Amino acid sequence: MAVRACGLIIYRRLQPAPSSKVTDSIEYLLLQTSYGTHHWTPPKGHVDPGEDDLQTAFRETQEEAGLQASQLTLIEGYKKELHYPVRGKPKTVVYWLAEMKDCNTEIKLSEEHQAFQWLKLEDACKFAEYEDMQATLKEAHQFLCSRE
Repeated sequence: MAVRACGLIIYRRLQPAPSSKVTDSIEYLLLQTSYGTHHWTPPKGHVDPGEDDLQTAFRETQEEAGLQASQLTLIEGYKKELHYPVRGKPKTVVYWLAEMKDCNTEIKLSEEHQAFQWLKLEDACKFAEYEDMQATLKEAHQFLCSRE
């Protein structure tokens, strides 16, 4: 049976400079794990019994980044499923896209993570070592740009 995890790709919009495009002011939140290879990832985690996928995504975001569902706006129309093996077992991770209502809200990490960064798309892709995560960030960014 595949392991199932869910999370949110969280972004914030900074005040754009008058000369820049709106999409240049978007930054993504990545958390650095305090275990294993210390990889960078959006907040995510395993689905608990009786929970639906979206509940899991919001619960994990609150546990790992200290963000309440009320501090985020879920973006309609974006959902991404990734499939990859972890220690020889299949894993499915489902991501939704969510915007911070207040871009100055404090991030409070759990002991699962040792650092966080707000990163523009290019830097977020450098931090997220896995190709499918890089592709997902680019796809999410493209989705946001197409809505402008």
